[in-house]
Amino acid sequence: MVGRPSDLTLGDADGNVPSTERKSEEEDYEEEQEEEQNYHFRARWWFAATGFPLIAGTFGPMASAFSILALVGNWREDLGGNDEHTGKGIPDPKWQVIRINAAQLVIALIANLFLLLNMARTVRFSIAQPITICGWWISSFVLIGLCATVSGPMKLPDPTNQEYSQAFYYAIISASLYFLVASLMTVTVMGALAGKYEKNFQLTMSQRTLMLQTISLLAYLEISAVIYSYIEGWSYLDSVYFSNVTLLTIGLGDITPTTHLGRSLFFPFAVGGIIIIGLVIGSIRNLILDTGGEKIGARIIEKERERELKRFLEKGGGQSTETDHHRRRDEFELMRKILHDASRRKRWTALCISGSVWFILWFAGAAVFQTAEKDQGWTYFESVYFAYVCLLTIGYGDFYPTSNSGKPFFVVWSLLAIPSLTILISNMSDTVVKLVNDGTIWIGNATILPGERGMKHAITYPLAKITRGKVFGDSFRATAPGLLGESGRPKMDRNRSSRNNFKKDDPELAAGQRNEEHGKREAQKAKEAEASGYKDFPNTKKDLYVVLIDEIASVTRDLNSSPPREYTFEEWMWYLKLIGEDGDYPQNYSIASSGSTSKEKQKEKGGEGEGMKTEGGDLVARQWNWVDTNSPLMGNQEEPQWVLKRLTRRLQRELRALNSALEEDIKEWKGEGGPKQDRYRCEITQ
Repeated sequence: MVGRPSDLTLGDADGNVPSTERKSEEEDYEEEQEEEQNYHFRARWWFAATGFPLIAGTFGPMASAFSILALVGNWREDLGGNDEHTGKGIPDPKWQVIRINAAQLVIALIANLFLLLNMARTVRFSIAQPITICGWWISSFVLIGLCATVSGPMKLPDPTNQEYSQAFYYAIISASLYFLVASLMTVTVMGALAGKYEKNFQLTMSQRTLMLQTISLLAYLEISAVIYSYIEGWSYLDSVYFSNVTLLTIGLGDITPTTHLGRSLFFPFAVGGIIIIGLVIGSIRNLILDTGGEKIGARIIEKERERELKRFLEKGGGQSTETDHHRRRDEFELMRKILHDASRRKRWTALCISGSVWFILWFAGAAVFQTAEKDQGWTYFESVYFAYVCLLTIGYGDFYPTSNSGKPFFVVWSLLAIPSLTILISNMSDTVVKLVNDGTIWIGNATILPGERGMKHAITYPLAKITRGKVFGDSFRATAPGLLGESGRPKMDRNRSSRNNFKKDDPELAAGQRNEEHGKREAQKAKEAEASGYKDFPNTKKDLYVVLIDEIASVTRDLNSSPPREYTFEEWMWYLKLIGEDGDYPQNYSIASSGSTSKEKQKEKGGEGEGMKTEGGDLVARQWNWVDTNSPLMGNQEEPQWVLKRLTRRLQRELRALNSALEEDIKEWKGEGGPKQDRYRCEITQ
């Protein structure tokens, strides 16, 4: 958002802004515009530009790891009347399975390497992506062809005593993953070629770290399997299954180390693996909850804004108010409501999505386990029970997979299911767990552990909050003054000491902690604000510097507020006035409409809407309003962060302008003399 210059002009005595300062200003606002565009970037294009490459960078190495497992063993086994655990492998044709399989593995590894090099910006997008996508498509089709050949022309001659091995099923899993990541990267490249985003990956350090952690986990899993296979005499694929069950702390107990060396190595092996698993799960949780949640939240806010704004305008909102100031206050209150409602919807939407994924993995996984373990005679209920015990990492060991198809599927399924549970629990902490916690506190306040306000308030306040004060309004006003949208918002005393005291109060989201006396003081300040307005704005440069420094220190203390600090309308008007973006300035504030946004309107009028411009050295503002996408309340920054950034920038501009003016004065004073030299000489004498 860009506003008009304040009444205290920037630059030298003639009001001119130096070219270097204008360049700095333009760069700052270009940075703001880039941040704003990233925030409002449409969710589906964000997934194509960032989400899909991240998935490909994570699952591509996983597909290669499973492809290695498909290469190390024979694809068919002769049971010889025994179970699958003791079956002997039937040699595969070297030219058909082994060599072709090895060739596709090399191609897949090259494709993974070029993807990582492209993400590290070592190889250009136009070179790396064709190699990556073609390599994965080739690997996928080759494995699909080999699996079809083995299960078709080379089908088992004696299905009663012969069975497909774990390596065969790992090949199917690997082919499926290659097909998935190749499809995702194809969509990403198509979007880049269509000009929807730049031809590079905007991955953060945490996103790159997740890919490296995943590669480290897979390498740790397969190397440890080699060691335990040699020590304990297990087959290599059974060792992989054992390592997976151990590192995910499921501990089914069907395969355990029996040698002294194996048990001794278990100590460092388990600790190191669990640490890596914890890092991977933590990275996945942070990326999904923070990055993905931010994009989903931005989309929810936009949809909520469009719906509420349309309803607001249909009811004549903002048109019947007494003054423009009141209209802007109404729009501010509307935007605040939109953000609160969108935040609640975002939390519950995230819970529904993570819960749906978890339930799908649970019940769909149980169906696959029932089919894979048909020889054990598992019912669907027993499969559901087994899947639930493993999802919660309890691992009783009364049920465990024994088939060659069940074990590979369990390895893949558990690597996906355990992180999904962590994400579900994180989402529950903001919704269901919070409701349970609040309900427990309410029951205690209403029964045996009454709070400071007594049992009556504990019983009446929830109903008053739901109805927003229409029922038991006195109880609601006493606890949360200002939430009902009264005509007067509390104006803060601009004296520094009283402002700092005010800032120590909790924000509106924590209004339940305020007491009755504070509510009365706020009501009195609201009346004073309506009558007096803002008469204490600094009139001199020196006073402006002092106020800016004081406000920066005050806002800095709000950065660590929990819950995040939310400023009142009067506070916002004060801050906007300080940074030169006065919301009451008619040329700077547009009227809310349900049509195009301010940015689109600027383009329709011939402007680019790209932030600030210079015309003859003057800063030019673009219009905005509180319910527009250019509103200070829109974006991924908390309110103190937004205000602090602008206040700091305003102070920097003022000090740069002061320094430039002083340099000009010093040059003139060092010259041949004149009025300024005489004035400085007089000041030095005094």
